[in-house]
Amino acid sequence: MTEDEMRKRLEILRVEHRDLDAAIAALAENPATQLQVARLKKRKLLLKDQIALLEDALIPDIIA
Repeated sequence: MTEDEMRKRLEILRVEHRDLDAAIAALAENPATQLQVARLKKRKLLLKDQIALLEDALIPDIIA
């Protein structure tokens, strides 16, 4: 994957992560949707991990 592709993928993941925040907030008020909220939170954590991996790949290690 090229650097440009990684940056585009990173932006897509960040947008999806923000969208999940809104969806979780809307569903959290209804106790009947707790299972769906739990699934969305799990997806959000997965996205966070993927974002972190891409950010680490894009930012070079600096040895001080």
